[in-house]
Amino acid sequence: MPHRERLRVAVLGAGHGGQALAGWMALQGHHVRLFNRSAEPLLPLRRGLALEGVVSGQVRLDVVTTHIDEALDGAELVMVVTPATAHRQLAYRMAPYLTPEQVVLLHPGRTGGALEVARILAAAGCPNVVAEAETFLLASRVEGPGHARIHQIKKRVRVAAVPAHETGAVTSLLRKIHPAFVPARNVLETSLQNIGAIFHPAPLLLNLGRVQSGIPFDHYHEGITPGVAAVMEQADRERVELAGRLGVEVLSARAWLEKAYGVRGRDLYEAIQANKSYRGLKAPSTDRHRYVTEDVPTGLVPMVSLGKALGLPMAVMESIVRVAESLHRVEYSTIGRTVESLGLAGLGPAGIRRVVERGFASELSLTTGNV
Repeated sequence: MPHRERLRVAVLGAGHGGQALAGWMALQGHHVRLFNRSAEPLLPLRRGLALEGVVSGQVRLDVVTTHIDEALDGAELVMVVTPATAHRQLAYRMAPYLTPEQVVLLHPGRTGGALEVARILAAAGCPNVVAEAETFLLASRVEGPGHARIHQIKKRVRVAAVPAHETGAVTSLLRKIHPAFVPARNVLETSLQNIGAIFHPAPLLLNLGRVQSGIPFDHYHEGITPGVAAVMEQADRERVELAGRLGVEVLSARAWLEKAYGVRGRDLYEAIQANKSYRGLKAPSTDRHRYVTEDVPTGLVPMVSLGKALGLPMAVMESIVRVAESLHRVEYSTIGRTVESLGLAGLGPAGIRRVVERGFASELSLTTGNV
């Protein structure tokens, strides 16, 4: 059903999520401009976009462009719908063209996305509110040129902003698009509830022989054996302990499965095996997959960096990172998100919470080790 108030929205990224989201919002009557760094995915969209699935229709977007200034011009809301590894570069590209009233939403932010982008924008003199969603609103795929399918619209997506006191206003803005958006306490909560960092890299890396040999198997029900699940559960304990050290509560992986899917188990292995929704979800056919290339540098690495800065060992998560680095010969722990890139170096828990609450444009000095 179209909303009474139409928003002017810039969608950055024309992949599976960006195309579906842009088309879906346009179908509701919002004014949508779609940006992509490369022109090829955009060519068929200039003639229109067909949607199928839980919603269907044919729409034309207001603007389809490779020029970021053209996409941002006049937008009230900027939705970044790209892999999290592109957030840093896009922040630098956006900075010269943003106006102060524009809200930037990372959709989703993974771990530390809003902090990283807000720090870059503040350093560039852009005091914009930067928010992150804990997950993407739609389950969607591009099925062909100018053709996207929306399989599902999620019922609840938590959002938080930097600075935290802007979360209510951001949520109100997003609810003009869909009522599923609800406020989280702050971006520490949305960032550390990153279940993908637990569910994706370890099963792929611990099944590397099968992945590289091209043997098809189910990622969850076959790839996550009792031993693999035991490693995942130890990594998950590190994540929950880190959240506790920072004063926020997050669901354990088992509790999240129960809340999201209504399944239970004596351990993580049993809970995953009980989840019928995972049946038939195939493992990646290559190790050069976002389960490693995205979830390690923007999921595990920032958690390891934060934890170690606060005196937590993070041994299991760090071991998964090291395996990924050895496999790809990439220093994910250097190029990924760290306390330095998040603007949190030298800060204790209280100092980190102050940055989250006040943002980077406040008078808070980020070079002092407030505890």
